[in-house]
Amino acid sequence: MASTITASTLKITIREDIKLNGVNQGGVTTLNIGSIDEIVKRIVTVSTSETGLLGFATTSATDLSKSYLAGLFDEDDVRYIRITNLDDTNHVGLIFKNEDSDEFGVKLDYGQSFIYNGDLSGGVVDTMEASGSAGISTNTYADLVDITAIADTTACDVEIFVAST
Repeated sequence: MASTITASTLKITIREDIKLNGVNQGGVTTLNIGSIDEIVKRIVTVSTSETGLLGFATTSATDLSKSYLAGLFDEDDVRYIRITNLDDTNHVGLIFKNEDSDEFGVKLDYGQSFIYNGDLSGGVVDTMEASGSAGISTNTYADLVDITAIADTTACDVEIFVAST
């Protein structure tokens, strides 16, 4: 069966709107990502135990032993990820891990969003590095393999939006 989906362009607009002393100090930036033909948009509940949120692998991956609340994605195709904490009180911790087992964490407070941009031609391959010291080289990125999450004091709902080619 042939697909009837026509790839389209994802338009991402980030807008800050603030006036200070009567002068607009906000800004707008827009990015268009072409050839998007797969979208996953889900609301999932993150518990107070670290849980797999999103996974990334090659299309030929055979180790599917981990489960992810929002799914497993082809690492070559993911172009854009947005994670929004829908809770009105508690924060969520996001932990990003690459193929070298390097990790970095981000506190996502209530109501806030975190955007992870894939490479516009290579997905999440060679896009993430972490170090406990100042030893990061801008040319040694590794593949993002997963994002896990943990809620602070009580379970939190998060919205996941992933766009792929």
